[in-house]
Amino acid sequence: MLYPEPSPDCAFCPRLHDFIQVWRGNEPTWHNAPVPAFLPTDPQVSATSVHTLTLPAYPERVRLLIIGLAPGLRGANRTGRPFTGDYAGDLLYSTLKEYDFAQGTFEARPDDTLTLNDCAIVNAVRCVPPENKPTGAEINTCRQFLSPFITGLPNLQAIVTLGTIAHQSTIRALGQPVSKHKFGHNVQTEIGSLRIFSSYHCSRYNTNTGVLTEAMFHAVFNNVRDYLNANPQI
Repeated sequence: MLYPEPSPDCAFCPRLHDFIQVWRGNEPTWHNAPVPAFLPTDPQVSATSVHTLTLPAYPERVRLLIIGLAPGLRGANRTGRPFTGDYAGDLLYSTLKEYDFAQGTFEARPDDTLTLNDCAIVNAVRCVPPENKPTGAEINTCRQFLSPFITGLPNLQAIVTLGTIAHQSTIRALGQPVSKHKFGHNVQTEIGSLRIFSSYHCSRYNTNTGVLTEAMFHAVFNNVRDYLNANPQI
């Protein structure tokens, strides 16, 4: 790996560590640990594989990085793959397939045939927080993993930030002030060679309340696809 990863028993954030310990007792078959990034695999192998969990990752293939907030308790904390096991993943992965950032069948489990194309997904906070609310200190602490992960993707060109907290942590991870790169749905900003696209989070709450519609979410990724198509790698 080109970047550090938290250990399965990471204790940098005591509250999150203790919360995971409780759920290890409640649900011992769950992942219950920091959730690793989801990266593309070998396209020739994964296209014919029915089980992609053990395939090697290819960070050099990543042109788009999607950054969420944190694992959901019964979503990624249970399954061990970002946005897998809850509604947010249904909308995210169907959208990624629509714009050719993913292929295969999403079945809301980590051993389905879904794979990513030139795209990776990671959370700003790797461990599940109580009530889906990480503290400011926890967000800041976990940035020690987010920052090198971003810089460890040698061909990265675009980032989609899902929600205000993920957006602000991403801007800080890139060493820039939030005041100069404010969050807004379908708003774009640039930091160095990176184009950053912000979006409302694809949570069930946001879609149920009409804060985010499928069309609004698709519009973000349509802009990302247009940007990458207009800026092919040499």
